[in-house]
Amino acid sequence: MARPIWRGVISFGLVSVPVAMYSATQEHEVRFHQFEKGTGDRIRYQRVNEQTGKEVEFADIVKGAEVGKGDYVMVEPDELDEIAPGRSRSLEIHRFVELSEIDPIYFQKSYYLGPGSTETAKTYALLRDAMAKQDKAAIGTLVMRGKEYLTAIRPDDNLLVLETMFFADEVRDPKELLDNVPARAKAKPQEVKMASELIASMAGKWDPKDYRDTYTDRVKKLIKQKQKGGDITVAEGAPEPTTPTDLMEALRRSVEAARSGRSGTSAKKTTAARKPSPARSSPAKSAPAKKATSAKSAPAKKASAARKSAPAKKAVAKKTTARKSTAGRKRAA
Repeated sequence: MARPIWRGVISFGLVSVPVAMYSATQEHEVRFHQFEKGTGDRIRYQRVNEQTGKEVEFADIVKGAEVGKGDYVMVEPDELDEIAPGRSRSLEIHRFVELSEIDPIYFQKSYYLGPGSTETAKTYALLRDAMAKQDKAAIGTLVMRGKEYLTAIRPDDNLLVLETMFFADEVRDPKELLDNVPARAKAKPQEVKMASELIASMAGKWDPKDYRDTYTDRVKKLIKQKQKGGDITVAEGAPEPTTPTDLMEALRRSVEAARSGRSGTSAKKTTAARKPSPARSSPAKSAPAKKATSAKSAPAKKASAARKSAPAKKAVAKKTTARKSTAGRKRAA
């Protein structure tokens, strides 16, 4: 069994619930080591005293906060624990809220909360079931590893799940980062309708098993290919941006692709095939473009035919007029 990364007490009112915290997620990316280029020599990091150049043991390192230019105040780990609420072993609940009220941008990392002991499992289950019945999440704070966290605790089947969250001043204002925050688009009604149809045709139920980290798969494949001395498979480039003039056609083709059972990726490839890149064009990709061109040229041919036939109609009209005027002159005579 995994060891808990934190043990403490959830407190709300006069009720205390001992809990143990476990990390709910783990990264699966490929871990790389660092080497000096052209050699097999590993690169190692050392904690070195900048004055003596000697390595310093981790146990001999303390934290210092800069209070002026070159002036620091040294703080011991025990001193940080002493000023922490409940000596870093208390998770105080401040409020119960609707989980839907919390913007997902505030969520940071998920943890499982288990009962602190078998003797306290009943109190744990009481809190979990009461929250589930009212569909509430508990907002609280705790100190862990020298940092205070805002947290949201929610019931999830038989468990309580804790989400560490960012404080309000830790969430950045997009207007301070983006130069061109787009305003509401003045799209044509037909474009809005087609976009809505595309969203509806691609709608479905959320299932995390439907998705996989394909980039990590490609990294692992690259390592195997290099290990065997084989050729490296180059991934396809990103699709070209859809221009406003092509938007309606791209939406139409995307809806057709989604309705026919193809994935969104296939729809993107089909749309991208209309304008193949000069560097990577191929007969397979250019075929749809030819069809599109022939489809667009059809009205032009009809228009040309109409223009050719127009003079002939005018000529007939002139002859008819001439005949009528000649007959008029004869009757007058």
